[in-house]
Amino acid sequence: MADPHARARSLPLAPVAEPALRQRPLDDVARPVDRAWRPIYVVWEFTLRCDLACRHCGSRAGRARPDELSTEEALDVVRQLAALGVPEVTLIGGEAYLREDWTTVGRAIRDAGMELTMVTGGRGMTAERARQAAQAGFQSASVSFEGLEATHDRLRGIPGTFKSAMGALKNLQDAGVPVSANTQISRAGALEIEALTEVLMDAGIHSWQPSLTVPLGRAADLPELILEPFQVLDVLPMLARVARRMRERKVRFWPGNDVGYFGPYETLFRGMLPRGHMASCGAGRAILGIEANGDLKGCLSLPSKAYVGGNVRDHSVQDIWERTRALRFTRDRTTEDLWGYCRECYYSDVCRSGCSMTCHVLAGRTGNNPFCHHRALEYLREGLRERLQRVAPASNEPFDHARFESYLEPWPEDELAQARAVAASGEGWLDYTTRAQEGYTDTHEAPDGAAGS
Repeated sequence: MADPHARARSLPLAPVAEPALRQRPLDDVARPVDRAWRPIYVVWEFTLRCDLACRHCGSRAGRARPDELSTEEALDVVRQLAALGVPEVTLIGGEAYLREDWTTVGRAIRDAGMELTMVTGGRGMTAERARQAAQAGFQSASVSFEGLEATHDRLRGIPGTFKSAMGALKNLQDAGVPVSANTQISRAGALEIEALTEVLMDAGIHSWQPSLTVPLGRAADLPELILEPFQVLDVLPMLARVARRMRERKVRFWPGNDVGYFGPYETLFRGMLPRGHMASCGAGRAILGIEANGDLKGCLSLPSKAYVGGNVRDHSVQDIWERTRALRFTRDRTTEDLWGYCRECYYSDVCRSGCSMTCHVLAGRTGNNPFCHHRALEYLREGLRERLQRVAPASNEPFDHARFESYLEPWPEDELAQARAVAASGEGWLDYTTRAQEGYTDTHEAPDGAAGS
């Protein structure tokens, strides 16, 4: 007889989150540079409680934090964000709608003059909840998709979640809430992205945001989900094809901050940005993250222990923003803070190693980013490719990470010509990506004396 608890045991368990990181010291004064920067986009983890069990979840969501903000405390945060001049707030989780006051706080955000959006897995976005979102003033909702149905359900941990996510798109649209979608690109779903985006465009999304799965939270426990750095040579041309297709269908392509970096598709990807290309990390300069217990950090995806600057129960949002070193780190970053390949890169002073979260969750510090298209192309010119090896596990806490080292190896002779052809043409896929899609798990060990980067 089948064990009725077998599937439950196979799901990743959500750890009990630690209490807020309280009473972190403030600097005595705010410098002019700290007052010059203001958050223009706030991502608020409204609760860590979740109704999914995603294999790649960076916050290991499932249980609520033991000390989440009360409704009154959350409304006070809204008032403080408005006073700082924040233009837009996105509520995420966990799953924001699992707090009963999600629409109360959402309406307060709108009444304060700020734009209001949300990100949802969509499992419980019923027609009634969608109507509540519309009544509260949500101006857009992004539903997460990780691949086509079988892959999405496997990564989300619960059968039927692809259908419920598609249902969430319809329910929100029927209620008058515009919809977008977002996708983490992993080895498991990479080959399905083009087909998936056609499905999503047919469903009426107004925009799509891809990002790369990185070893943050539960994804750190499954390194086989993580692309090798050299696989961006496949992923970026694929995303270029998707971007052109979306342009034809008048759907906005809006890549995450961890995608790209100064390869041949930057203008295609980011032509709508003021510079027309990627710049350095905006955490703590234009972006603010709020954890459900009131901890603040420069970007919600950053590891908590290293980047929380303070808690709203102890200090005002403005004081934490202006007077904590944990939120100042990108304001003070120079090329002297870079290392490895990024230190000597032609784009170092503009890029400054790009996404801080990606760098830190790989190496335990910022300043060197293996998932860079320009870097992969330059190594390809030399006949080299960059790989990752996990050297330390994660600690099983929200926003934790493992530690990886990167190394270089020669391209296999039977793949080098094909890799260069794909990079030159922007078409096709390399054989190794197909192997990954079919369940290929790379257990390759770094050879003795392999060159680090």
